[in-house]
Amino acid sequence: MLWLPRAAGAVECRNQEWQGNRYSVCAVAPAQEDLRLFLYDPGGAPYGDFSALEARLAARGQRLAFAMNAGMYHDSRAPVGHYVEDGQEIMRVIPNAGPGNFGLLPNGVFCISPRRARVIETLDYQARRDSLNCRHASQSGPMLVIDGKLHPRFLPESTSRYIRNGVGTTRDGDRAVFVISRNAVTLHEFASFFRDALEMPQALYFDGNVSRLYAPQLARDDWGRPMGPIVGVVEDGAAEQSAALGKR
Repeated sequence: MLWLPRAAGAVECRNQEWQGNRYSVCAVAPAQEDLRLFLYDPGGAPYGDFSALEARLAARGQRLAFAMNAGMYHDSRAPVGHYVEDGQEIMRVIPNAGPGNFGLLPNGVFCISPRRARVIETLDYQARRDSLNCRHASQSGPMLVIDGKLHPRFLPESTSRYIRNGVGTTRDGDRAVFVISRNAVTLHEFASFFRDALEMPQALYFDGNVSRLYAPQLARDDWGRPMGPIVGVVEDGAAEQSAALGKR
């Protein structure tokens, strides 16, 4: 059953079990929330972890409400595929097949535009890029769900299991749902969760070697190997503090 935040403008996270696997799920309404991508700090160094990003935001009177790694990257932490941050293209689109999960076509692009967030197959993204107005974009792969269908290369009998994370979006882009598995799962199981449990018509794989979540609602602040691109929701720290005081 499709699950979305109950309150407009809320990032809502929860743990969910489905078909013997456990997942953490965070839903975001892009029209109400400041959803962004992050890679390099103002000095040009990659953030690498949630704490470095938190410190940068805190210096500006802001805070993280949610964050997750958001795409594959090289040892230098430069993105493997297309990457746009705040309107600036850092890496071009990679349309061709290649090694590893990223090159298992079709892959796709997670696009954040004003008031919308969409997962778009890479060639479709290339054809429509000018009209999409993606202020932030991260290419990753493979696609998990394409127009309601699972990626054709995913096998139900696969034995390749990892902690995996990715994102799905609703048809009109009014919700983005971020998922990380809490136990090792196959790509077929992970994609099926997006399609059948969350009813996401489009979903994109982020990673399976580095999968990390920052979600205060779930007491999650994962650490591990340095990350490349990070997706997060930014809130005004003063406004959040005032709201919390008002509820007391």
